[in-house]
Amino acid sequence: MLAELKKVRFPFETGLLLAFCIFLPLVEMPKNLAWLLYVGAWLVNRARARDWGGRWDLWDTLFALWIASGYLVAAFAGLHHNEVGGAHELARYALLGWMAKRGGYSGREIRWVLGALVASTVAGLAHGYWRLWSGAGKSGTLQLHSVGHVNHTAIYLAIMLGVCVSWLFARWRAWTTGRRAAALAVSAFVLASLIVTASRGAIGVGLAMIPILAAACWRRWRAPLVASLAAMALIAASLVAFNAEVMRKQDDYAAAQNMLSYRDGIWRMAAVAWERYPWFGVGMDNYSLISHDLVRTWRADAGRGYDETRYVASPHAHNLFVNALAERGTLGFAALAAVLLAWLAALVGRRPPPAGGDLAWLQWGGAAGAWLVTCGVGLVNTTLHHEHGLLAALLLGLWLSTLPPRRASS
Repeated sequence: MLAELKKVRFPFETGLLLAFCIFLPLVEMPKNLAWLLYVGAWLVNRARARDWGGRWDLWDTLFALWIASGYLVAAFAGLHHNEVGGAHELARYALLGWMAKRGGYSGREIRWVLGALVASTVAGLAHGYWRLWSGAGKSGTLQLHSVGHVNHTAIYLAIMLGVCVSWLFARWRAWTTGRRAAALAVSAFVLASLIVTASRGAIGVGLAMIPILAAACWRRWRAPLVASLAAMALIAASLVAFNAEVMRKQDDYAAAQNMLSYRDGIWRMAAVAWERYPWFGVGMDNYSLISHDLVRTWRADAGRGYDETRYVASPHAHNLFVNALAERGTLGFAALAAVLLAWLAALVGRRPPPAGGDLAWLQWGGAAGAWLVTCGVGLVNTTLHHEHGLLAALLLGLWLSTLPPRRASS
């Protein structure tokens, strides 16, 4: 591997990116250090080569505006605490995607990166199960060590499930029997671990994502859709028949008439904050400052009543879009919406042709799965931040990096 690494254009930079991918779900400090060194190496290499990745395009504008929106919000935030840190966090994952998009990495390097992400996920799950079964983990839930809370671990796993099944669909016919068995085992392991998290939103989106990705390659190969629909039906029946934890969790919320797990009350708090600071919000990473006392005051200033039982305080809004409105206001939300809509439009409009290469379909599937999880799970949880934000942005950037430029007439 080291011998092959020396043959690429920027060996040290590529090695740092691989190290970052390996550390991403595992350990905090080495992950952050690898990210920082990677950014430095990327900038130095591009300056020395006088090659910044080609002509400026629409996606470069979107990445730049996305990053700038965080600092614009911080400058005019309604509340003050950690809004600059929140802007830094947005810049960290958006910049990673931007550099990957302009990195000019070869197909071999991209396969290494995706392979490192899969390997680190498997290693992180092995460690997570050890902590869960040994009692070393205090939460009593399955967690990737550097990702943390079980819901965020589930988001990360759902995105990686998209990478794994895309790899299966893209390469199955070219693999030997042994490689097929290994890849199928890894995908099944990630899927089973996602179900173990009992995160309803992530499991639902993850199970739906597999046939969606399979349907996308219908004209290329029809077997994945038939097999995935059969597998999803069997899994759903098994979850019901064996009364899996996610089903018990759903039944408990239904019995308590609390299907949204208090999210309606959380979203009301966010709506009041957005009404108070409609343009720039309360500041990124300041959502936890929205208290009952503030909401009561804001409602009174607006001449409206306040019933405390209808509002629930929370560290975040448990919804990507509601959280963005409350923290970033209309302008910050518009920047996020522009990126997500452009992402979707690119996936639909620039899907590989049936005769496209295996790597093209793998990268498209990884980026498509990341969008589906970010937006789908984002309806009930706050996606696109920290580790799963870094993962989603990296998958987007790697896919964009291989797209041929559009013709001038287009």
